[in-house]
Amino acid sequence: MAAGSAAPAAAPASGTAEDPRRWLILAVICIAYLTVGLDMTVVNLALPSAQKALGFSDTDRQWIVTAYALSFGSLLLFCGRLSDLIGRKQLFLIGVSGFAVASAIGGAANSFGMLVTARALQGAFAAMLSPSCLALLATTFTDPKEKAKAFGAYSGVAAAGSGFGLIVGGALTSALNWRWCLYVNLVFAAVALVGGLVLMKSQPKIGARMDFPGVLLASGGMFGVVYGLSNAADKSWHTPSTWGTLVASGVLLAAFVVWQTRAANPLLPLRILLDRNRGGAILTVLFVGTGMFGIMLFLVYYMQDSLGYSAIKSGFGILPMIVCTMVGAGVGAAKLMPKLGPKPLISSGMVLCALAMAWLTRIGTNSGYASHLLGPLLIAGVGFGLIYAAALSTGTAGVQPQDAGIASASVNTGQQLGGAIGTALLNTIAATATTNWLSDHAHDKPSAQQLQLASVHGYTTVFWWCTAIFAVGAVISALLLRNGPLPTPTPAHAPAGDAPGQAAAAHS
Repeated sequence: MAAGSAAPAAAPASGTAEDPRRWLILAVICIAYLTVGLDMTVVNLALPSAQKALGFSDTDRQWIVTAYALSFGSLLLFCGRLSDLIGRKQLFLIGVSGFAVASAIGGAANSFGMLVTARALQGAFAAMLSPSCLALLATTFTDPKEKAKAFGAYSGVAAAGSGFGLIVGGALTSALNWRWCLYVNLVFAAVALVGGLVLMKSQPKIGARMDFPGVLLASGGMFGVVYGLSNAADKSWHTPSTWGTLVASGVLLAAFVVWQTRAANPLLPLRILLDRNRGGAILTVLFVGTGMFGIMLFLVYYMQDSLGYSAIKSGFGILPMIVCTMVGAGVGAAKLMPKLGPKPLISSGMVLCALAMAWLTRIGTNSGYASHLLGPLLIAGVGFGLIYAAALSTGTAGVQPQDAGIASASVNTGQQLGGAIGTALLNTIAATATTNWLSDHAHDKPSAQQLQLASVHGYTTVFWWCTAIFAVGAVISALLLRNGPLPTPTPAHAPAGDAPGQAAAAHS
């Protein structure tokens, strides 16, 4: 119970445990994080229009996505620890303000270079915003029942944000123009900024020093992973710029782990990862981030390319999944997590996602939405909701207040890395499967029908791989996560600065 009591020890001092405005603070946090979630997909739908307006090539187009992912993924751990050092409210406000400015620059871009720079800045400020949002949530709510409800709301937003991005991006691109896919962030950011300034209270700083060698090793390693995987998606796994970068990043990350065992003030204390539940939660979001792209990317491709849906129609086609995700996250966090703990929710959610992906392998060149897509979307939505409801709260459960920021960043890093893996791996699988089908079935110039059949074969191959990813995730989560509910925090009389290893030892 020592670990469970460590976190609340500092809660009264923070002034947030009894804050009557905590539910308004939750709304502000959700709005801010929704901005980050939207931006992961909303710009994707605007890329063809932006490319036409600014006149950049197909090769350059990939960098609009990659620039955001590189800065976001490589800076997450640094920004997570920074939020612990300078204060979560402060980093939250910096992140919101900077993200708004970067979005305005991107919306006003008159060249490819200006747009890429804006996207890189967006990723950097998103890296500040994401871990501070989750850390603020974890430290604002201390009552277990209230915390469960709060995490349910946040989980729904986190899991459904990318889907909302498809709807918003399709609507804005169709009704206005691509620039509004970036300008829309200013509305959310303004609300979050005012809410943060008015409602949030500054939280105590931990007084430690930044682990700069750890920052360089971790940021360099994560940059290499994201760049290497993005390069594989754009070019090939066999090019030196892909495998060489991935090997170098692996060396840097291995050196980072070794350094963390020796550093006086480690960037990522290994006690955070060695807890079975927290480690399982981080692996969970990595698996989900990888497999989720089967729907967020390839099902949308199928709707638009094979079924002829418009951008906005395909976005609204995802809406049933978004609704089920939010409902599943709310019910899972508020009702099921306190009674069952994370293991049944995550494992069953993975199984549901695997079933949904297996169902999607039945699609054809002219499948009906109600007969072939609606059922899998509903099932996947419930599965994603259950997973996120358990994983996000488990990833920060039991950590001391001074580690809340870096623990939150670890969860976000797992999700970001999973997305990079999913994009690279699934793109490669789809392209290979499509090429192989054409080689086997179209010996001369392929007809339009054969091209459609080859594309659908590529999509179904991806869905089978996603089925396997979620099935493996279900097995790993069942083996790794502990049985039963998470330990209930109890009042502690020890000071918050007690030996940091106590919490890890109690959870071992």
